[in-house]
Amino acid sequence: MDADPDLFKAIGDATRRIILDELTERDGQTLFELCGRLTMKHGLASSRQAISQHLAVLEQAGLVRARRQGRYKFHHLDTSPLRSIVERWPIDREAPNP
Repeated sequence: MDADPDLFKAIGDATRRIILDELTERDGQTLFELCGRLTMKHGLASSRQAISQHLAVLEQAGLVRARRQGRYKFHHLDTSPLRSIVERWPIDREAPNP
């Protein structure tokens, strides 16, 4: 099974990879929390709208799922789409002898 092109697009951007790192460290964050962490820990001065657009790309690729609870929207990491990459290029293959 080929990996979805949206997946490669999603992980091809440095800011989106940082967002995934932040969700790995602390899953279930709101947009406000993510923006604060990106600014404080990584010095990213992106607008809330820009981060929201990055999250939309990650959702489209299946790497982030959003859950609404009242007025809040919580973002959760879903690494299952990454399996298609590992299936295409297995990690545990033995290296050929030189």
